[in-house]
Amino acid sequence: MDERKVILLTGASRGIGHATVKRFDREGWRVLTCSRQPFDPRCPWGGEDDHIQLDLADPQQTMNAIAEIHNRLDGKLHALVNNAGISPKTKEGGRLSALETDLRTWGQVFHVNFFASIVLARGLKEELCAAKGSVVNVTSIVGSRVHPFAGAAYATSKAALKALTREMAHDFGPLGVRVNAIAPGEIETSILSPGTEKIVENIPMRRLGQPSEVADLIYYLCSDASSYVTGTEIEVNGGQHV
Repeated sequence: MDERKVILLTGASRGIGHATVKRFDREGWRVLTCSRQPFDPRCPWGGEDDHIQLDLADPQQTMNAIAEIHNRLDGKLHALVNNAGISPKTKEGGRLSALETDLRTWGQVFHVNFFASIVLARGLKEELCAAKGSVVNVTSIVGSRVHPFAGAAYATSKAALKALTREMAHDFGPLGVRVNAIAPGEIETSILSPGTEKIVENIPMRRLGQPSEVADLIYYLCSDASSYVTGTEIEVNGGQHV
């Protein structure tokens, strides 16, 4: 009997994360989830034993969670998907510019969007190596351009995560672990801002992406179909980047 593969996914409670849970569950994987929210008993996937309540904005909490995750694993982790991300807004719900973002907010954003990715990957290195696993970092199209809604801290954290993906691929590669990034554009989730329809008019495919389309790409990067793919960032944005 083939071993059941295991994925650890951050930011699993909605949008791309929720779609990814469903995709991997459908393929028979055991899905461990991390989020700020407690386990919801209405969730049809897994159970409380497969959920770690964790605020990635707190670096001590993140480091402490490694031991708990170790205990939930059976020596192997086949995939780590760093999907959690926060994008603070102004009081009016607008874009937080570099001039308006205070240091505490920069720190919170970078802890969740950037530092947590390497803390988890490094902390779970042995399990990833044992499984010859895959790491997928979820970056963003805003890592390479100013966006009308995404703030400066969010955009720069995603640009940094792209660079970290390259460094991780170089360092984890000799250990048999692949590291890639995906950069979504305008995906139809609850965090879309009013006015997104104006952006859609200039996307070559003239539509929003669906969370399931992003989840399919994440699954590809965690499967044997991408066994020689590492150190890359794949755009998933309907051609918005062209």
